Amino acid sequence: MAQSLIGGLIASGYDKQNIIATDPTQESRNAVTEKFGIKCFGDNAEAVNKADIVVLAVKPQILESVCQTILDSVKSKKPLIISIAAGIRSKDINRWLGGNVAIVRTMPNTPALIQTGATGLFANEIVSQDQQSQAEHILRAAGITVWVDNEEKLDAVTALSGSGPAYYFLFMEAMEQAGQQLGLDEKTAHLLTLQTALGAAKMALESHQDFASLRQNVTSPNGTTEKAVQSFQADGLPEIINKAMKAAQNRAVELADELGGKA
Repeated sequence: MAQSLIGGLIASGYDKQNIIATDPTQESRNAVTEKFGIKCFGDNAEAVNKADIVVLAVKPQILESVCQTILDSVKSKKPLIISIAAGIRSKDINRWLGGNVAIVRTMPNTPALIQTGATGLFANEIVSQDQQSQAEHILRAAGITVWVDNEEKLDAVTALSGSGPAYYFLFMEAMEQAGQQLGLDEKTAHLLTLQTALGAAKMALESHQDFASLRQNVTSPNGTTEKAVQSFQADGLPEIINKAMKAAQNRAVELADELGGKA
């Protein structure tokens, strides 16, 4: 994810001389420097001392320990902190960094790895308008961004776009398998599934109509599509999706409680 942001920023014209990174292994540092032409340090605190904006792109399970390594530097430098660590609330990051820290917490999704992501952002009360703009610029290097005015809404973002790619992959997997059961070979079923998903998404992106209208446009009365849609609805597809997303949201809340620890 960090490399996706770095690559996206450089591709958008951001001066690579203003980007530095850190990694615990020399091999990875060499690879990052060779790939992007940026400096890569082994010392987190050293990097923070040189930065006005710090992106915490680490696994949530190690975020607290990473914060401990940069605590003194953050207190001294007072940078904007952008977290892309899933599930860690801004109040916990603020506590781990000593308090009174400007934090933008984000919830990206995996298509950000190919610059087609969707990221939800929340800014705590210390973040300035300029800092919000800076955070938005950085995350836009990986796709679209949307701001939420309440951090709890990031749990809904997690359930929708954060986990959402897996839902589409599951649906595509089922379509591919159904196509094969109907007589298509594996390669043909796979290709048709991919192109249909791409085409539907592209049509929706380029249309001013809502999803229901787009669906109705391709659903002829008493036609093949109508029969399939009626079957989905009879089996409760909308209710199934709502239940699944609620489960994802609930788990996001549980993980935040588990990973954040006690105040």
